[in-house]
Amino acid sequence: MNLKENIKEGIKSIKANKLRTILTALLISIGITSLVGILTAVDGIQNSINKSFSSLGANTFDIEDIRTNRGSSDGVKQKTYPKVTYNQLLQFKEKYDGPGVVSIYTVITSQAEVKYGSEVTNPNLLVRGGDENYLLVDGYDVDQGRPFSANESLNGNYVALVGSQVIDELFKNKNPIGEKIGLLGAKFRIVGTIAEQGGASGNSNIDRTIIIPMQTARIVSPERNFGYEVAVSVPDPSQMDNAMAMARGLMRAIRQDRPGEEDSFQLTASKSLAERVGSITESLQLGGFVIGFLTLLGASVGLMNIMLVSVTERTREIGVRKALGATPKKIRQQFLIEAIVICQMGGVGGMILGIIIGNLTSTLLFNADFIIPWLWMMVAVVIGIAVGLISGYIPARKASQLDPIESLRFE
Repeated sequence: MNLKENIKEGIKSIKANKLRTILTALLISIGITSLVGILTAVDGIQNSINKSFSSLGANTFDIEDIRTNRGSSDGVKQKTYPKVTYNQLLQFKEKYDGPGVVSIYTVITSQAEVKYGSEVTNPNLLVRGGDENYLLVDGYDVDQGRPFSANESLNGNYVALVGSQVIDELFKNKNPIGEKIGLLGAKFRIVGTIAEQGGASGNSNIDRTIIIPMQTARIVSPERNFGYEVAVSVPDPSQMDNAMAMARGLMRAIRQDRPGEEDSFQLTASKSLAERVGSITESLQLGGFVIGFLTLLGASVGLMNIMLVSVTERTREIGVRKALGATPKKIRQQFLIEAIVICQMGGVGGMILGIIIGNLTSTLLFNADFIIPWLWMMVAVVIGIAVGLISGYIPARKASQLDPIESLRFE
């Protein structure tokens, strides 16, 4: 009997015992479903979390002044550095050619009031100065209108982007685009509204924020000693380290930091929370794999038991084949093929169910996108083959060692 004939005989035997085959494959299917389902759900949740953090500017890093405590530390006076200037950040934005988008911004005041006609807001609004990339880098969307352009930012045009709560207080169902508001002693034309966030976004509520061009902020508030910052948003988290290294080298050159000296500015990444969540999902993946593996272990014991029963039932058949010249190796091979085929039948059903259940779970919990976990599908196929080999070996070995004469006498 060659391999091709053994495969045919194995499939023929499986077809002859359909109910037993279905029940055995169902055991394997349950184990594969739990493995693929849990890991698919975790992957879906991870993708949803990564997308959420990306929209919140989590894959960004900032360059700003070094924050030092006043006085001394342990009797040693802390070194101070000149503030990062607006012109230096402009140079950085023009010369930076690494991955990501650059934005310069500053906080003008957190106690502003806005006037429109006879309507006046409470003096608790946040006003930021930013460039044309500010919304993109911080992950905010424009609801109505448009963001201001690069020319409007550089020329100091009196235009503004306004948060949803400010619009609700001042305009009350009126289209605000093109209307002028009083802010910081000047008149600003609203060119766009910021999409409602609903909750805290970053360190402040964007719904109660007004953004004006950076150069305009310098014109209307020349007496303020702004602390300027630059943020770089990197779409691909794997490029963060490379982007930060390039930014550090460029900023050191602009600030004329000498070789061997520490940075005269502070560079910080805003991805620590995303990394912590990533470590949690990695633990969930490990836990899901262990649970799925234990379920498969129980299924493999069931498969082994059923295969042993099959060997006993087919003792006379084995004797006939040995009498016709089948070697122990060929007999062993046939039973292993049967075990692997049954495992793969259960594996295909388990993968389909696992993908459906995993995606359904992640969608209901986190509104995640549908994903096909190719990696875990390949893992499931490999595990199915391994389970078939391990569970089928003992029954196959028992079958191959049967004495042909005693087998032919078996009733």
